[in-house]
Amino acid sequence: MIDSWKTLLQSQGAIIKANTVLHYGNPAAERAAAADGTIVADLSQLGVIALRGEDTASFLQGQLTNDIRGLRADTAQWNAYCSPKGRLLGNFLTWRQGEDYCLQLSGDILSSVQKRLSMFIMRAKVQARDASDETVRLVVAGKQALAAVTAAAGAVPDALMGSTACDTGQVIRVGADKFVLSISPQHAATVWQTLCQSATPVGAPVWDWLRLNAGVPMIVAATQEQFVPQMVNLEVIGGVSFQKGCYPGQEIVARSQYLGKLKRRMFLAHVDVEAAPGDNLYSADFEGQVTGTIVNAAPAPAGGFDVLAVAQVESASTQTLHLKAADGAALTLKPLPYAMPE
Repeated sequence: MIDSWKTLLQSQGAIIKANTVLHYGNPAAERAAAADGTIVADLSQLGVIALRGEDTASFLQGQLTNDIRGLRADTAQWNAYCSPKGRLLGNFLTWRQGEDYCLQLSGDILSSVQKRLSMFIMRAKVQARDASDETVRLVVAGKQALAAVTAAAGAVPDALMGSTACDTGQVIRVGADKFVLSISPQHAATVWQTLCQSATPVGAPVWDWLRLNAGVPMIVAATQEQFVPQMVNLEVIGGVSFQKGCYPGQEIVARSQYLGKLKRRMFLAHVDVEAAPGDNLYSADFEGQVTGTIVNAAPAPAGGFDVLAVAQVESASTQTLHLKAADGAALTLKPLPYAMPE
């Protein structure tokens, strides 16, 4: 986190730990604002890998799950990086900003993902760097998000997953009422002050709750190499191309798509106790064996935690899923905001 930015947020009451804004003094009020109003959150807990050079597009085309050739200056993508076994090493919001291709991911896996990507650059004309502290990244969401971002940045993409350059940086539309801003540090304070005129500042857990309720997963250190992309619905939200060429794990990802029905999928659920990524799930039909895993979790406005969970489809459909033990707290499934494949 940029020192001057951290100082500004702390002057606004932010409680910060390990580059993560936890809250601004009243977490319950922040969760209520997310449910009914408009919020703005700092994204310093996320990292950005920036790549530039004349071979960047072709290099990323051979590494990531989506079709980088379709990533224009005015678009953004969900994307992912797999091991040779097709398991997710990380997933990203991807956009172009100036000369850079930007990959935003969970901060706790940035070093490992950047190191692995860099191993394969070899003689390609590509430079990869940790650009996390080169910009201030914010997310604005809620009923007044469009008006707030327009006032603060002056330019807003019309289309979902559109990206617009403005005088202060870049604006990416990740939902009908959700915007990610990548702002140059010299403009950050002014943009923040304008946004706060109509949006409530909230901690990272509140944005996590909004994101996971939108059905968008985030791979973290606790869940690396546990899922193929379809298990966390990445192809449903547009994060996988099945028409592009090869990339690490592509054969396994394609086989999961076309040969037989996927046995594990990601579900949205609520549980009345605290949950965390990597927590195991159990169901009666598996007789004490693990039937699923928590992908993401965040405190819900009405209490308890909302979660994204990967589980056996049959178990989730016919059994009650339990957290951490066969007799642990029961999960209540909630509808995802998008249609799932049959």
